[in-house]
Amino acid sequence: MDEHETGAAGPSLRIDQLVRWIILGIEYAIVAGLLLVASVVLVRTVANFLRYGHDFPNAVVAAIDGILVVIIILDIAHTVFGHLRSSVFPIRPFLIIGILAGVRDILSASAHLTLSGPFSQRDFYNTLISLAVGVGVVISLLLGLLILRFSGPVDVADAGDGLDRT
Repeated sequence: MDEHETGAAGPSLRIDQLVRWIILGIEYAIVAGLLLVASVVLVRTVANFLRYGHDFPNAVVAAIDGILVVIIILDIAHTVFGHLRSSVFPIRPFLIIGILAGVRDILSASAHLTLSGPFSQRDFYNTLISLAVGVGVVISLLLGLLILRFSGPVDVADAGDGLDRT
C-alpha cells in the first residue's frame, strides 16, 4: 500500500512543481515586461521633452506626467517582484501606487486648466470634476493607508522592503 501512495504522490508532486515553475516564469516575464515598458516610456518622455523646445510649459508637464507613469510602473514591478520573494501579495504598495496615480491625474488636470487656451464652460466643468474625483481618490487612499498603519501589528508582507514611503 505504501508503494501505491508513493507512486501516486510522485506524479502529482511533479505536476505541482511544474505548475509552480510555469507560474514563476510568467511572473518573472511580467516583471521583465513592466521594466521594458518603463524603459520605453522613460526614453520617449526624454526624447519628447527635448523635442518641445518652443513650447516649454507643455513639455515640462508632459515630462512630469511621463516620469510619474514610470514611477507607477516601477512600483508595480517592485510589488510583483516582492510577491515572488515572499509569496504574499501586500496591500500597502497598491495604496501607494493608487495615490501616485491620483496625484498624476490631479497634476494633469491642473496643468490642463493652467496651460490650455480658452475653452468652453463644459470643458472647464469636466476638468473641475476630474480634479475633484482625483482629490477624492487620493484622500480615500490616504485614509486607507492611515487605517492600515494604525490597525494593529504590521504584517511582514505589508512592511515591504523596510523603506517608509508614507
